[in-house]
Amino acid sequence: MISAAGDYTDMTRSKASLQSRIMLRFTKMNGAGNDFILIDNRARKIDLDRSQIAHLCNRHRGIGADGVLLLELSANRADFRMRYFNADGGEAEMCGNGARCFARFANRVAGANGKISFDTQAGVISAELASNLVKLRMTEPTDLRLNVKLPVANENKTVHFINSGVPHVVIPVAEIENFDVRLEGAAIRHHKMFSPNGANVNFIEKREPNKIAIRTYERGVENETLACGTGIVASALIFAATENTSGPIHVIARGGDELQVGFERVEGGFLNVTLTGPAEFVFEGTIEI
Repeated sequence: MISAAGDYTDMTRSKASLQSRIMLRFTKMNGAGNDFILIDNRARKIDLDRSQIAHLCNRHRGIGADGVLLLELSANRADFRMRYFNADGGEAEMCGNGARCFARFANRVAGANGKISFDTQAGVISAELASNLVKLRMTEPTDLRLNVKLPVANENKTVHFINSGVPHVVIPVAEIENFDVRLEGAAIRHHKMFSPNGANVNFIEKREPNKIAIRTYERGVENETLACGTGIVASALIFAATENTSGPIHVIARGGDELQVGFERVEGGFLNVTLTGPAEFVFEGTIEI
């Protein structure tokens, strides 16, 4: 009798759980191979928890993505609010490739034409749309640190650091194609120097006086991604600082796309930083959560 009652209770809870689930409408997009799930939450009816976001981003059991972007109404003078969640469900300050996708998504679902602005945890971002290309006006980078000695395992690595909306370590390497990004990136991403939140880790190779190739290990994804917008910006600025060159800097992402970073050099840093690159629609659909 106890067993039967227990079974009945479990069935009742299961039925209630199924009845409480909703159909979520989404749009899948990618920016230079960095892929995202975009959701219109202007009505503020969607409140996803960490496990739901991780499930949506799961490439075997969900939609599959590097992160989730929510389009919401802004509480200040910006046109919209952008909330970004990594694939592990944690909310992050900003995402450059995601921001370009966000701008085109806002154009499609909310009729935002030409130039738009949106709040992020890193500050207000503005975007200019031109076909499938989007030019972002980034927040001003901070905390530029060059030639930092970082003890990793049994060696002292020389690294560079800048916060381009998100904290980034940048390391020049001789041959990027055969480099173990996952192993090297994971060791630095979790280094105590960047605790408690950690940092993204970028490896760059100089190709031309104003062109680099990049590979990035992203926190939250905990793996290499095909592109990272704020990492591309960080790497271009570090390259400009260490090579003493002016912009724009052309950056080849792992996915093969070439993006452009513009800026003005000033004493001790950079102003008027822009990131220009593609943002493409992949598909739309609904999923039960």
